[in-house]
This record gives sequence, structure tokens and C-alpha cells, in this order.
Amino acid sequence: MTTTQATAPSPSETLTDRQRAIVPVAAFGAAGDIARLNAALNHGLDAGLTVSDAKEILVQLYAYAGFPRSLNALAELMKVLEARKQRGIQDAPGAMPSRAVPKGDALLAAGSANQTRLSGAPVKGALFDFAPAIDEYLKTHLFGDIFERDNLDWQSRELATVAMLSALPGAESQLQAHMRISMNVGLTAGQLRQLTQVLADRVDVENARRAREALARHLATMSGAK
Repeated sequence: MTTTQATAPSPSETLTDRQRAIVPVAAFGAAGDIARLNAALNHGLDAGLTVSDAKEILVQLYAYAGFPRSLNALAELMKVLEARKQRGIQDAPGAMPSRAVPKGDALLAAGSANQTRLSGAPVKGALFDFAPAIDEYLKTHLFGDIFERDNLDWQSRELATVAMLSALPGAESQLQAHMRISMNVGLTAGQLRQLTQVLADRVDVENARRAREALARHLATMSGAK
């Protein structure tokens, strides 16, 4: 009788402990669930997030859930770090950006280039013609000021973004778009399915449902394009 052993998923199909830890931090921050964010931050720091990683995720939060929730989440991170210090835990500070973020026209150019790389093509449309200010803000603030900070890699930023958007009912189209962007920066469908399972296990079943459905829609679009 021949027995077969279960084959471990390939590394490209799995998220690391650190990557999995990003998901609840981002989701609870976006939801404004400070009590559960506290626990997620402690777990994330134990799982390998540096102080810099956590700060970057919660600063990026402003672009998706607004300044109030970003500020509240950062204040909670400060409390968590102080409490851990009092317990004798020395968390790794992490890295600072390796280069200065450009300013003015150079920032707009850098943000436009980052947006194109992430999306796979230049982003245009009637909405941006109708409200050119929001187009400029996306390019300068989000894809410029935030994505030019290279002390958090783009895969981590996209895991955080997907988790944040999963916590925001009504953002399904943006959630689907970021499933596509996540795959553009090298995350696999298997890793994104694992992200949805982390949402189900550690965050909320509704968040997980929104993420699963967004991923399914994106994969169907990919299949239809072939």
C-alpha cells in the first residue's frame, strides 16, 4: 500500500507570519476597532513587524479610512509600545526610508510613475476628467508621498490596503482593483486566498466575504481576458 504525504504549499503560495500579521492590524485600524487593534498590534510585533512597519501601515491608513482613524490607530500604537517597554520588551525599530520623498512637480511625476507600475497601465477616466483634483491627490499623496517611502515594501502595502478596504462596506470596486494591484506587485492568488482566510479567522466574516468575492471577480476578469 502506497501512502502519500501532504505536500507543503510552495513559498509563493503562502504568506509569512509577518505578512499575515499585517492583515488584522490594517483591518481593525480601518474599522476603528481600537480594542482589537491593540491585540493585533501586540501579535504583529511578536510576529516580526518592526515599529517602523507598524507606523507605516497606520500612516497609510489615512488614505483609505481618513485621518481620524489613522491618528487614533497611531495613538494606540504608542500605548502598545510603551506598555511593551514597561514589560521589558524591546521591539525592533525597523528602517527609515532610504531616500527623501521628492517634492513639487517631481513628486507628481514619481507618483504618476508608481501608480502606472502598480496598476499596469496609466490610470485615466471620466471621473478624473470630472474631478482632476482627486487625480492629483491620488498621484501626489498616495502613490507619491506614501508609496515613495521604501521602508515598507509594496507587497506589504497592498496586503494592508486590501485588509483596510475589506473593512469598508461600499468599497468593493476599489477592493477588486487592489486585488489586481496586489498580483501586479507579485502576490499570488494563493496568497490572497490566504489573506481572506486570515480575515475570516482573526477579523470578521463579512470582511472575509468581501475580500473573497473581490478576488473571485478579479480572477474571473483575468480568465475572461485570455
